[in-house]
Amino acid sequence: MQARLQRQQALNDSRRALMLDAARSVFQRLGIEGASIREIAKAAGYTPGAIYSYFENKEAIYGALLAESLERLNEVVDAADAIEGSAADMLKAKASAWFGFYAANPRDLDLGFYLVQGMQPRGLNAELNFQLNDRLHDALRPCEAALQAMGLTADEALRENTALFAHGVGLLLLQHTGRIRMFGQEATDLFTRYLDDLPGRLARGKAA
Repeated sequence: MQARLQRQQALNDSRRALMLDAARSVFQRLGIEGASIREIAKAAGYTPGAIYSYFENKEAIYGALLAESLERLNEVVDAADAIEGSAADMLKAKASAWFGFYAANPRDLDLGFYLVQGMQPRGLNAELNFQLNDRLHDALRPCEAALQAMGLTADEALRENTALFAHGVGLLLLQHTGRIRMFGQEATDLFTRYLDDLPGRLARGKAA
C-alpha cells in the first residue's frame, strides 16, 4: 500500500513538473494575458482537464513557478557566508548572492518582476502577491540585518536595503536587455563597486 502511494506521488510530482515546464515556455512566448490553460495543456501534452486537476487557473500556475524560483533564491542567499565575520562582509556576501542568482538566471528575473510579454502585477491575486513578495523579502532581510549591525536604525536599514535592491535590479535589467553595452560597463563590476563603497558612505553619513 505504502509503495503504491509513493509511486502515485512520484507520478503526480512528475506530471506537475512537466506542466510547469510547459507553462514557463508558454508564458515566455505569450505572456499571462495571451496564455491559456488550453495552450499550456497542449505544450505539456495533457488535456485542459488534467491541468485543472493540479492548478485552479493560469495565475496559480504562474504563482507556482515564481514560488519555486524564490525558494531557489533563498537557498542561494542562505548558503552565502562571509569569509570575515564583519557586518560589512556579511552584507556584501548576501547582496552578491541574490544579485548573482538573478544575473545567472535571467528567466527568474523575468518571473520575479513580471517581465514576460504583457505581464502585469494585476495578474496575481492580492493574497498570492503578498505571499510571494514576503518570500522575496526573506532573501533581502539578511542584508537589512547586516546594515543594522553596521549601526543603522531599522528605518535607515530599510531605506538603504531598498536602494541597494533597486540599484542591483537596475543593473540586472541593463545587463538582461543588453543596454549596458552602450556604456561599456559590466553589471557585476558596477554592483561590486557599489557594495565596496557602501560602508564608507554610511560611515561618512554617521560622522556628518
